[in-house]
Amino acid sequence: MATQTQTAFNVGGILLKQPFKIRRLGHFGFNVVNMEECLHFYSDLLGFRISDVLDFANVVPDPSVFAGLGETRGYFTRYGGDHHAFVLFPKLVYEKLATLRSGHPPRPGITINQITWQVGSLGEVSRATRWFQERGVPFVRVGRDMPGSNWHVYPLDPDGHINELYYGIEQIGWDGYSKPKAMYDRRFDQPPSLPQISEFEEVQQALARGIDLHSGYRSVERLPAQYDVDGILLPRPFKITRIGPVRLFVQDVAAATAFYCDTLGFRVTEEVVWEGHRCVFLRVNTEHHSLALYPLALRERLGLSEHTTCLAFGVQLASYQQLREAVRFLRERGVRVVETIPPAVYAGIDYAAHVRDPDGHCVELYYYMEQVGWEGRPRPWEERRRVVPGEWPEVLEPLSDTYDGEPFLGPWG
Repeated sequence: MATQTQTAFNVGGILLKQPFKIRRLGHFGFNVVNMEECLHFYSDLLGFRISDVLDFANVVPDPSVFAGLGETRGYFTRYGGDHHAFVLFPKLVYEKLATLRSGHPPRPGITINQITWQVGSLGEVSRATRWFQERGVPFVRVGRDMPGSNWHVYPLDPDGHINELYYGIEQIGWDGYSKPKAMYDRRFDQPPSLPQISEFEEVQQALARGIDLHSGYRSVERLPAQYDVDGILLPRPFKITRIGPVRLFVQDVAAATAFYCDTLGFRVTEEVVWEGHRCVFLRVNTEHHSLALYPLALRERLGLSEHTTCLAFGVQLASYQQLREAVRFLRERGVRVVETIPPAVYAGIDYAAHVRDPDGHCVELYYYMEQVGWEGRPRPWEERRRVVPGEWPEVLEPLSDTYDGEPFLGPWG
């Protein structure tokens, strides 16, 4: 139980400034126009595996409201055991649905459908919801969604980006099946009463009702496993092992920083001034940053698409060798490479490649993220690896924290 004192909340026996603690970036998503091409890019080329398909025509009383808007299906994808790490929603349909629910359309340039942060318990989600209400922080939804089964609340940042705090996302195991739709009866559109039954008990009840646990969605890889990736045959010469950081263009860097620090509990790791513009790097764990904020004025200077406020969405690969192979693999398949982003913009990462999806979003591929220790200080600039953009040495000398940080659990394929 959380007990508020003068300046702190009891979160699992630790006094914190918020009644919850974000542990990591859990999932992220884009709203796209070119769904078929984007699905090919993220699934076939990058390797996100489809875990479930959601047809928005089935979530409204009258599907005709989406007439003329094209594809109505959205895709949940994963790289590991979490039900989803990356989500693709049809932009026009999603914006229509958001308008129907809220009475007004999303702000222009918001092509991110969610930036989702994992907290430690269902109790933390519940207390966060009450805290947002007390502080006047707007949120768009609360409860539990299907597919994915995660309990959540969705607060908005000052620029209108939808954040999500969640607990308990569905896990997909060795057999590759997601939860059957017959188990979607435990979906909630309101703050749930506490306590709730465990996920294990939900499965036991489903078995007692005779539900076939293998009746959920299971994707099949469309590309042949032809690359020897350090001893495992995979369809690509690399494997995604982590998502993030998220890089946002914002109207007011100071206001956005205050929201993410004071409301959501992020910590500032580092600030960089590039060509007169302040860039702020924020963390929630030991990584150098899981979120970075940039003034909107930098978007044109960096040569990025004006249709989105996302500077880049990061995906970490298993090794530097795989990063080099990924660049070659994607170039050979006609993927557009962005050459205009200098290392100062992605401080805390040394070698990185930036590519564009078919809608123009920038995706950042990297293998290493600087780790911040107990003293809370990043590595000084003069001690960081010198990187020349466009030059890819065959091998690198290790840094003190090479291959440190959150490990990937489970097999690569």
